[in-house]
Amino acid sequence: MITIKQINISTERGTAKFPVDSAEITELGILGDAHSGDWHRQITILAEESVIKFEKETGRKTKSGEFATNIMISGLDTSKVKLGDRFILNDAEVEITQIGKEPHFYDSPVLKDTGRNIMFDEGLFAKVLKPGTIKIGDKVEYIKRPLRFSIITLSDSVSKGIYEDRSGPKIKERLEEHYSDNKANISIDVIPDEKDQLEILLKKYTNEKVDAIFSTGGTGVGPRDITPEVVSEFADKLIPGIMDHIRIKYGQTIPNALLSRSIAAVKDKTLIYTLPGSVKAVTEYMDEILKTIDHLFKMLSGEGH
Repeated sequence: MITIKQINISTERGTAKFPVDSAEITELGILGDAHSGDWHRQITILAEESVIKFEKETGRKTKSGEFATNIMISGLDTSKVKLGDRFILNDAEVEITQIGKEPHFYDSPVLKDTGRNIMFDEGLFAKVLKPGTIKIGDKVEYIKRPLRFSIITLSDSVSKGIYEDRSGPKIKERLEEHYSDNKANISIDVIPDEKDQLEILLKKYTNEKVDAIFSTGGTGVGPRDITPEVVSEFADKLIPGIMDHIRIKYGQTIPNALLSRSIAAVKDKTLIYTLPGSVKAVTEYMDEILKTIDHLFKMLSGEGH
């Protein structure tokens, strides 16, 4: 069970916070706290487990508020918390907007004594979704944000019902396996090899801020293979290394693998991967893509370095 162990506030920024038994969470943060305001770091959260570990490593006992955190919780491994996850604190609700921050020195005894502040690495920063009241001992509910993926199968034959779509479902299967603890939301669209229809779906899903779009089909050199061109024109940035690595790895034993024109790209904060149309190729590509996709999500959020 996750519970609130401490509540701390400060009237000025750059100072240690002092403990209180209860607090009111407004639309801007904790009432009376200097860090409340119209921005993305209205409330700070830290795990008691992180503090206990810090005290063991440094041999220094800490007091409430010395890490300048608003709320200390107990009962959750916060290293697994990701951007967009939510906490329900009694009747209030917050969303995680940042994890850790750039180190800086301020008027904190624990920072002066040890040169460390675990908020820099393990602190959770949140914005308020729903105001409410909290007190020490309240139960906390942790809600993971489901990742959203869109799969687009490009095939004239599949779109006409001549053949069954097997590549799209294979991508879905691999994503569900990789994110088995997160219940990802995954959609599949089947369209012919038409530029206009692909552009419409790319715009639709990036506007909806899905985490990643996977296409399958249209990466060859045939007259109807247009996927890489459309995505390249649509994207903000290309990520050539991923697909180059896959081509070289499998091209050593299967020369035809070198003929794929698959690309990886970014539009706003949505990743886009264009995969070949065969189930075998999809399996090989997903094996490699899934090794780096989570780090790419962190980079896009500003969390990764």
